Amino acid sequence: MPQNPCGTKGIAQSRTLFALQSRPMSHLDILLPFGLPQPELAPDLIRQLKTPALSALLGRAKKEPQAPSWHSFDGFASALPHEAWLAQQFGLADRLAQGGSPPVALAAMEMFDLKPDAGVWFLLQPIHIHVARDHLVLMDQRQLPISEQESRTLFALAEPLCAEAGMALRYGDAHTWFLRTDAWADLRSSTPDAACGHNIDIWMPKGPFERDWRKLQNEVQMHWHDHAINQEREMHGQKPVNSLWLWGGTPTTMPAAQTRYTTAFNLPRWMGALGQSRGLTAAQLIAAAPEQGLLVLDALLEAALAGDWGRWLEQMQELESNWFAPLLAALKAGEIGSIALILSHNKELRSCRTSRMALRQFWRQPSLNRLL
Repeated sequence: MPQNPCGTKGIAQSRTLFALQSRPMSHLDILLPFGLPQPELAPDLIRQLKTPALSALLGRAKKEPQAPSWHSFDGFASALPHEAWLAQQFGLADRLAQGGSPPVALAAMEMFDLKPDAGVWFLLQPIHIHVARDHLVLMDQRQLPISEQESRTLFALAEPLCAEAGMALRYGDAHTWFLRTDAWADLRSSTPDAACGHNIDIWMPKGPFERDWRKLQNEVQMHWHDHAINQEREMHGQKPVNSLWLWGGTPTTMPAAQTRYTTAFNLPRWMGALGQSRGLTAAQLIAAAPEQGLLVLDALLEAALAGDWGRWLEQMQELESNWFAPLLAALKAGEIGSIALILSHNKELRSCRTSRMALRQFWRQPSLNRLL
C-alpha cells in the first residue's frame, strides 16, 4: 500500500486545522468592574502589575465608542458604570435614564424560583449602616455575613410590619428579600454598590412615597435594634444587621429582558437568572465557544469599594493567571475570534476590542497604558 506522505501526525494536524476553520468564529465581551484603578493611583498601581497577557490584549486593542450619553458617570448616579452598562445590554436601561436603579427584581425572583403576584416588586436586602462623624454610611454587603437562621428570624420580625402597611414580603435567601408595593412604582432607588461607603442620604429612595419608605425602614430598624440576634453578633465581633436597602423596582408588566448575547457567564447575583451559573473556568468557557458571549469578572469589586488597592493588585494577578492568559492563548489559536474588554471605575467606563489579526501587529507593543 502506498505510504501517506503526510503521516499520521500530518493527518491529525490537518484535522485540527479543519476543525478550527469550520467552527464559527466567536466573540467574547469581558466586563471588568473596577478594572480601571482610580486615576490618582493608576500610575503607581500599573507599575506593580505583572500581567503580560492583559498587556497584550490592551496594547493591541482598538478603542471602541464611549459609553452611552444617558448615563453621566458623575459619581453620584443611582448605579455604578458597569451596572448601567449591564442594564443596557439586557434592555433594562429605561429606569436608569429616569434616575433610578436597574429594574432587576423580577430577574432576581426568577433565580429563586419565586412566582411574583401582579404588581411592582423591589429587592429588599438586610444591611449594616454605621455612623460616621456627621452622616450614615452603608457597609459593603460582601463584608456582612448573615446566616440563614439569622436572616429568617429578622425576616419574621419585618414581615408583619410590611403586611400592616399593605405590602407583601417574600424570602429569597439570607441576603435577598423581595417587597411588593404597587404604589411605589415611581420611587427612584439606587444599587447598594453605588451607595456603598458613602453618605446614604444621597442614595436613599427619592420621589413619591419616600417618606413612607423611611417610616417602614425606621420601624424595622427599631424592632431589630436590641434583638438577641444583633446582641449575639456584637458579642462575637460581628456588625449588627440594622437596616434594609430597597432597590431594583420592577413592574410585572415590564417586558422580559432581551439581549444580543447568545450566552452570558458569571452575571451578578441580581441578574443571575439571565445567564449561566457562576464558577466556570476559562477552559470551560473556551470549550463552550459562545457565538456572542459575555463574561463578567467582578473579583476586583470588593477590594476597590473598600479602597484596598493591595488586594486589588492580588486579584488582578489572579485574573491574569486564571483568565487573561488562557483567553489570550485561545485568541491566538483561533478558538475565539475576538475579545472586547469593558473596564470601569466609579466614574468612567471604557471599551476596547482586539482580534487574532490584531495580535499579529507586532509594531504595537503590549501595554497597560489604557488603564491610565
